[in-house]
Amino acid sequence: MCFNPNVTTLVLNKIWLDCDPVRPGHDDACAILLATSLPSDINLVGLSTVHGNASGECTLSNAIRLIHMFSPQHDALVVHPGAPKPLIRPSRADPEIHGPDGLGGVVGLPPLNHPVILSRLESSHTANAVEGLAAAAKLAISSGYKIHLVATGPLTNLALFISVYPYLLSAFEEVCFMGGGVGIGNRGAVAEFNILCDPEAAQIVVDAPIRKTMIPLNVTHKAIVTETLQRRLLNECSERGLSNTTTPLRHTLHSIVSYFAASYKSVFGFNDGPPLHDALTIAYVARPELFRATRYRVDVDCISTLGTGQTVVDAFNYRDYDDSWGPTGKNVLVAEGIDVPAFFELFFECVDRCDTVSRLNLAA
Repeated sequence: MCFNPNVTTLVLNKIWLDCDPVRPGHDDACAILLATSLPSDINLVGLSTVHGNASGECTLSNAIRLIHMFSPQHDALVVHPGAPKPLIRPSRADPEIHGPDGLGGVVGLPPLNHPVILSRLESSHTANAVEGLAAAAKLAISSGYKIHLVATGPLTNLALFISVYPYLLSAFEEVCFMGGGVGIGNRGAVAEFNILCDPEAAQIVVDAPIRKTMIPLNVTHKAIVTETLQRRLLNECSERGLSNTTTPLRHTLHSIVSYFAASYKSVFGFNDGPPLHDALTIAYVARPELFRATRYRVDVDCISTLGTGQTVVDAFNYRDYDDSWGPTGKNVLVAEGIDVPAFFELFFECVDRCDTVSRLNLAA
C-alpha cells in the first residue's frame, strides 16, 4: 500500500532512508544523491521524512524535489511523511544553518508548483513513514532479504516503528544513523542536533535489539568539502573562480555546498569548508571498509540540565554488558575514523553518474 515493491531489485544492500529534508536541503541532499547513484552497491527501496531542520511539510516537499532532480529511475518511489514533532518535546528547527525552508541558497530545483511535484506530494499524503516501514518489512521477511535502515535526522520515526512493530525488526540488517558525538556537540557542549531534537526517541532506538551503527560528529567533522573539492565539483579547470560550471546539476550541487559552507563558517567557525555529515551513512552501508568503528554501550541523556541530548559512550566498560544489541548489551557500533580521500572519490563517482541522468541536465 504505501511501500511500492516495484522499485526493488535483487541487489545486496537494500536501504530505507529516513531523513529531515531541511537537511535534505544540504547534507541530506548529498545523502540522497549517494542513495540514488550507487546502483551496484545500494538499492533505495524506501524514503521517509521527519521533523528537524525545517517544518514537516518542507522536509517532505524538499525530499520529493531532490529525488525528482537526481533520479528519474526512482519515479515510482513514494516519499513517506513521518512524525511532525518529537515524541514528547517541542519541535526544533535549524534555520540559521539550512534556511527557513531547509534548502536555503539552493538554485535549480523544480518549483513547488511543478505539476509532477504536486502529484508526488498528493501521492505521498496517502502514506506515512511508520506504515511504509511496516509494509517494507513484511515484504522483506516474506521474500527472504533484509533492509538497512538509515537515518539522517531525529530518530522519531524509527522509535515509533520499533514501538508499534517490534516483531518486524527481523526484517532489518541494521540501523545506521548520523547523530551524537563522543564528548562533543553542535547544539550544546555535548549535544548533537539530531539527538537533541528527540532524545527519548534516540534512547528507544539505541535500546532496540538490532545491530546499530552511529556516525558521530567526531567522524563527520573530518569529511570537509574544501575549496579544492568545491572547484572539482564544478569541474573548474581555470583560475577564473567558481562560476564556470559545466552542467546544471553541478551548479545546483555547488549552490548546496556553498550555502552550507557559508552557514558553517558564520555559525561554527569552520573556515576550511562544511562537513558532509549525512552522506557518510550511505557510504558506510555501501563501503564499510572505509570506516573504523568499535562496539560500545551507548545511552542518551534525557534529563540533565547541561547534558540533555548527549550520547553517553562507555568507552572504558565501567559496567558489565552481555553480547546483545539491546538494553543490557554493548548496543551500538560507534564509528571512530574514516578514509576521507576514499569517501570523496565515492562521492564524485556518484556525481559523475548522476550527471548522466539528472533531469536538470536533460532539460538544459
